[in-house]
Amino acid sequence: MRAILCKELGPADKLVIEDVPSPEVTGSGVKVKVKAAGLNFPDTLIIEGKYQIKPELPFSPGGEMAGEIVEVGPDVKHLKPGMRVMGLTGYGSFAEEMVVAENRVIPVPDAMSDETAAAFSMVYGTSYHALKQRAHIQPGETLLVLGASGGVGLAAVELGKAMGATVIAAASTDDKLQVAKEAGADDLINYSDEDLKQALKSRYPNGIDVIYDPVGDRFTEPALRNMAWNGRFLIVGFAAGEIPKIPANLALLKGCSIVGVFWGAFTQHEPKEHIQNVKELMQLFADGKINPRVSEVFPFEQYQDALAALTSRRAKGKVVLKVSD
Repeated sequence: MRAILCKELGPADKLVIEDVPSPEVTGSGVKVKVKAAGLNFPDTLIIEGKYQIKPELPFSPGGEMAGEIVEVGPDVKHLKPGMRVMGLTGYGSFAEEMVVAENRVIPVPDAMSDETAAAFSMVYGTSYHALKQRAHIQPGETLLVLGASGGVGLAAVELGKAMGATVIAAASTDDKLQVAKEAGADDLINYSDEDLKQALKSRYPNGIDVIYDPVGDRFTEPALRNMAWNGRFLIVGFAAGEIPKIPANLALLKGCSIVGVFWGAFTQHEPKEHIQNVKELMQLFADGKINPRVSEVFPFEQYQDALAALTSRRAKGKVVLKVSD
């Protein structure tokens, strides 16, 4: 089988495609023929050794996938060969086959394509956990989504609307904002053309109830300065580059909470709540209230171009790697 391997830490041009042995299945593991892999910002960090998870070299990156089970371990209880599944893997999805624990995959609905399934788990899992468990968002509240055209951003826009919030989408171009509008955003802010702090202050003088921030860098502080009393600021990621240094007095002055969102850890620490979230997300998909947007699908051999689409922040939705037929 073929795999994209990280044999030395660094940018995507250091990755290579090589033939490797098919992985063995033991215990509660399931072997999956990977059909498609979703790309996420952590994939760009893990190959440079900048992510919380640091696998031993060599390893195959890729934090989520969709495919078909080809073999199950002796302790597997609920899955069987031939089932279509998707799941969060941490790393390893940029390979034609992989073994993943039974509790880290879920069946794929018949109505969902492999490419859509590969674009589902991380962005909707992260955003739903953020809005439900971390922000406890309520109908009628205001939700500001920074980086609203990216994978997690678009998911947050859709979920915020489904949960009854008024959604303000902020992004760097009008084209990106149009995508967010199509996903249900009520208001749009182009923070390349407008000063984010002033735009929020003039439009929402009472502040924003919930701010979803997967961007970081220079956008965090001006957004935080426009929080409503009892607001919740969600720290999701730092796609713009720098991890911001937040003035701690702002939380005091605003009477707001600054809340971390780490969905991967949540799935391990609170598995029952995670499973309930998955059930609710599948129902929202079945009801047509969320619809994953796949920006681009790249052939397996064009993994560098796929990662570049992510790092250049040109993607409007999820980037997916087609791994096998």
